[in-house]
Amino acid sequence: MSTSITTEVVNFLLRTESPPLNVRKKAIEHIIDGIGLILAGSRTECVRKLVDFVLEKRTQGSSTVLGFNLKTHASDAALVNGTGGHADDYDDTQLSASSDRIYGLLMHPTIPVLAAVLALAEMLGCSGKEFLDAFVAGFEVECKLAEAINPEHYRKGFHTTGTIGAFGACGASSRLLELNDEELRFALGIAASMSSGIRVNFGTMTKPLHAGRAASNGIIACMLAKRGFTADRNALDGRWGFMEILGHGADAGRILGKMAHPYTLTQPGVSIKMYPCGSLAQPSMDNLLEIVCEEDLKLDDVREIRIRAGPNILEPLRYTRPMDELQAKFSLQFGLASILLRRRAGLREYTKEFLNSAEMQRAMKRVKTILDSELARMGMDKMRSIVEVELEDGRVLRRVADTARGTPEKPLEDADLYEKFKECATFVLDETKTDQVFKTIQALEGLSNIERLTSLLTEL
Repeated sequence: MSTSITTEVVNFLLRTESPPLNVRKKAIEHIIDGIGLILAGSRTECVRKLVDFVLEKRTQGSSTVLGFNLKTHASDAALVNGTGGHADDYDDTQLSASSDRIYGLLMHPTIPVLAAVLALAEMLGCSGKEFLDAFVAGFEVECKLAEAINPEHYRKGFHTTGTIGAFGACGASSRLLELNDEELRFALGIAASMSSGIRVNFGTMTKPLHAGRAASNGIIACMLAKRGFTADRNALDGRWGFMEILGHGADAGRILGKMAHPYTLTQPGVSIKMYPCGSLAQPSMDNLLEIVCEEDLKLDDVREIRIRAGPNILEPLRYTRPMDELQAKFSLQFGLASILLRRRAGLREYTKEFLNSAEMQRAMKRVKTILDSELARMGMDKMRSIVEVELEDGRVLRRVADTARGTPEKPLEDADLYEKFKECATFVLDETKTDQVFKTIQALEGLSNIERLTSLLTEL
C-alpha cells in the first residue's frame, strides 16, 4: 500500500487499465448529461463574456468551444466549456459514502474532468476509448480526494468543485498526455497551487467559473509538467501540502488502497440532477411535486409551505428573496414556488422574467424555512428535510424527504436522461442533431477520433 496520498494517486493514474464495463456504461450516462449541460450553458451571460475574453486573446488552437463556431487553445476551451457546464447548476453531484461526510456537497464531478478531456482529446486526436478511460480516471481521482479531505474544507468555505476538481482534470489530462511518474507528480504539485474556489461566490457568475478554472488548470498543470516545469513531488501530503493547508488534514484511509476499489461512479454512485439548482433543494422539490400532483393543488389552495431542515441545507440555500436567476438557484423559496406554480422547475423557469413575475413573487412569500435541530443532529450524510403544506381548508400535508430522482436510490430511466439532454441541447441544436449527438455519445467507445463528436457540438 502507498504511504502517501500523492503516491496513491500517481500509482492509480499510471497503472490502472481500462475500467470494467459497468463503470464505463455509467460514465457514458454522465458524459451525456455533461455535454448537454455545456451546450445549454453556452447561452448564458457568463459564458458569452468568457467567449469575448478568449476572442480578445486571439489564441490559436484546435479545441472546440461547444455551442459556438470557435476553436481555441485546449486550456481556453476547457475554461469556457467548464464554466458553461456548471452555469445552470444542473450538473451531477457526488454522494457521501459515510455519515460523517457532507452528502451532496463533496463534488460536482463530471464537468471539470469532461471539459478538460473534451478539449485535450480533440487537440491530440484521441479515440473515444482513450477519451472514456481518461474521463473515468480523473473522475475517480477527484471523488476519492473529496471523500478523504476533512469536511472542514467545505464547511470553512471552499468550493470543492473548484479546488479538488483541478486534480480530476489534471489526472485525466495526464492520461491523455502520457505523463511519466515525475511529470505527474509535478503536475499535481502545480495544480495544488492553482486550485481555488470559495463559496462566497455562490449565486454569481464566478461560481460556475470555478469549474471552468478547474478544467483549465488541470490541462495547464500537465502541459507545464510535460515541459519540465517543477513542483513538489508530494504536494498533496505533509504539513504544507494541499490536504493540510486547504483541508485541515485528510483521512488517508479513505483513499489509500481504495482507488477503483470500488469506483465511486458505481459505489456509492453519483446523482444526476433533475432541477437546475442546488442539489440540497431537490428532495424537497420532488416531495412537493408529488403532493401538488396528487392533490391537484393551485396557488390559491395553499396557505403556507414549510420546509424543516438542518444548517447543511438552509445555509447554502440562503437566498430567501433572490434578486436574479443565479441567486434563485440557491433559494428554496424560488424552487418550491416554481413547483407549485408550474409543476416543474427547469431551465426555462430559472429566468429573470419568471422570478420577477407577480405570481412568483406572490408564491415565494408562502414558503417558510425552519431550522430543525432534530434533523441537524441526524447528520449530514443525507439531504434530510420535512415538507409541510398547509392548505386553505385547514389540512396539513407532510412528507419526509432525504433523496431525489436521479440518485442511486431513484435512478433515471433512459428516457428521463434523454429528455433532460434534449431540454439542454436544443438551446443550440435542432432535434435531429440532438438525437444524433445523443446516439454518438452512446457509441463513444467505437469512435476512432473524438472529433467525430466535437464537430457536432457547435451552433446551427
